[in-house]
Amino acid sequence: MARPYEVVYIFDPALDDETINSKLTSFHALIQVAGVEPPVVNHWGRRTLAYQIKKRDTGYYVVATFDTDAKLLPEYERALKLDDGVLRHLVVLNDIPPTPANYAAVKPQDAEEEDDE
Repeated sequence: MARPYEVVYIFDPALDDETINSKLTSFHALIQVAGVEPPVVNHWGRRTLAYQIKKRDTGYYVVATFDTDAKLLPEYERALKLDDGVLRHLVVLNDIPPTPANYAAVKPQDAEEEDDE
């Protein structure tokens, strides 16, 4: 059974766009399930890192969402770990829809006022 996942890749900034796209194609081939839509890829581009990773100050960010079978994830993550061009990655289960952009969190003082009423 395919479940929704999201992955964030941080690639070495020295890689060109063509190389990054070829790596993404090979990675996504490992998680492709018949009858399921291909991953939706969003290139964020080069950004400054909060701290150095492998002596790099910047990284090329890519976010992808996909549906796949959980049995395919170990080999996929193994391939990501072995690739020298991937500085970091994070795969998470994406069962809950993302928080909408116009969502306003309740402030603690507002919550206290409601309790007093």
